[in-house]
Amino acid sequence: MVDWYALTRRGVLGAGGAVAVAAGAAYALRGSGNGHATRADPGTFHRGNSSEPDTLDPHLATSQYEYEIIGDMFIGLMTENAAGDPVPGAALGYEASADGLIYTFRLRDHDWSDGTPVTAQDFVYALRRALNPKTAAQSAAVLYPIKNARAVNGGKLPLEALGVRALDNRTLEIAFQIEVPYIAQLVTHNVSFPVPRHAIEKYGEAWLKPGNAIGNGPYVLADWSPNDRIVLVRNPRFYDARNVAIGRVCFYPTQDYAAALKRFRAGELDMNIGVPSQEIGWVKTALPGALHIAPYLETQYVIFNIGQKPFGDVRVREALSLAIDREVIGGRVMRAGERAAYALVPPHMPSYPGTAALSFRALSMPARLAKAKALLAQAGYGPDNPLVFDYNIANETDPRLVAVALQAMWSDAGMHARIVPSDSKNHYNLLMKQAFSVAWAGWVGDYRDARNFLLLGQSSSRSLNFGAWSNPRFDALMDQADRTADAVARGRLLAAAEQLMLDDAALAPVYFGVSSTLVSPAVKGWIDNQINVNRTRFLSLDRSRSV
Repeated sequence: MVDWYALTRRGVLGAGGAVAVAAGAAYALRGSGNGHATRADPGTFHRGNSSEPDTLDPHLATSQYEYEIIGDMFIGLMTENAAGDPVPGAALGYEASADGLIYTFRLRDHDWSDGTPVTAQDFVYALRRALNPKTAAQSAAVLYPIKNARAVNGGKLPLEALGVRALDNRTLEIAFQIEVPYIAQLVTHNVSFPVPRHAIEKYGEAWLKPGNAIGNGPYVLADWSPNDRIVLVRNPRFYDARNVAIGRVCFYPTQDYAAALKRFRAGELDMNIGVPSQEIGWVKTALPGALHIAPYLETQYVIFNIGQKPFGDVRVREALSLAIDREVIGGRVMRAGERAAYALVPPHMPSYPGTAALSFRALSMPARLAKAKALLAQAGYGPDNPLVFDYNIANETDPRLVAVALQAMWSDAGMHARIVPSDSKNHYNLLMKQAFSVAWAGWVGDYRDARNFLLLGQSSSRSLNFGAWSNPRFDALMDQADRTADAVARGRLLAAAEQLMLDDAALAPVYFGVSSTLVSPAVKGWIDNQINVNRTRFLSLDRSRSV
């Protein structure tokens, strides 16, 4: 058997990705004249943010690194507090009807950043816009619990049929077709955020350019230099502006975690999302207190394009899944506490039994490899006709490490993967367009409910269902769960749906993630949490703690 850990170090880090350990203070801040942090710059927060965003439109964004920025610019009905828990945002609170199907939100008195009042009509406009099929919002399925949302998004009903209405300027009513015990988390999702109708109608697609951008959040877009930085400045009209300590925040794309670590050590970044997995041990020793590792609502997986031959064949998909040694990837390739995943839904979900699992979990790796080869032979592949395919990944440190390991594991089963990297936004655009054969993907939960992960397999989820997998029984179970009020019975139905998805090898879960973030001691107020959200408005800087 191949030593995956040694292989990944030779194949990726040995090729120039290793972090050089330089002498000098770990947190020294140096003035560089290029906008990076200096001691004379106490009010600017420099955030390493993984990747270049594709958009800052709340209704079009799909990634966590977009959400980090958007969440500083816009506030939904509910928002996250300093610990990542849902608290009142644009709404002061809400009331539910006796049957749990109608929620009434009372908006706080607040303005857009240009001084125009935010009204309930803005939310009606925004929710209709998010579900308008012409908008092509990738996360529209998150809103499907709203009455008529699926039919509106499918073009079968007019926008006016959506179950939202303004009772007056500050009172919004949302009618749901199912009970939503996760309502507080649901309306923190960016696809539910308000957007300024007056700005969109005035500027069209240019409404989010610096100078035009209008939001209701604590910060306003000041500059966007593609592939360099995005700069936000404090919004003086934000309803809680008096408690926003940081006046300016710069977000930097940092796909190369090794390079980002160097920038962090040089004081050019105050924090960074992501740490090179093979440097976790070194960082813990050399930068005590800087590394924040916490449980994370995330599953990383391999997805198959059902519409491309031969991946419509369940035998081929299962063979690829069987050949993956999840224990090695979770425990040796990754180093921050990731756990091998034999299911899509992470453990410890509320009211969810967590019984679904890959059928071969109890088999040894030699037995799995033997079964993989047998399935491939049945599908017409073998030593004289090996399965050869492209494997798409985001060109980031950890996906590259995992890709080298997977490539070798699949080779052991007689399959040959050609690794095809691209920057993160292009990678996920390819996935949403189903322009791939086999690919690496990940899902971070929007809220703690199993349905938020299982919607990835629904036929109606469209572009979130990257592999275009479809199973009528799965869809029926999901629909039945939506109509089931009893939490225990609902959980059983969702678990049965997940088992169908796993048995049909719709995807191959690989590991459950953790968040690993570098945070300078200059940053005050950082609280680790399961969704890894730390809004800039709750943070402050103390440069005296940087040395």
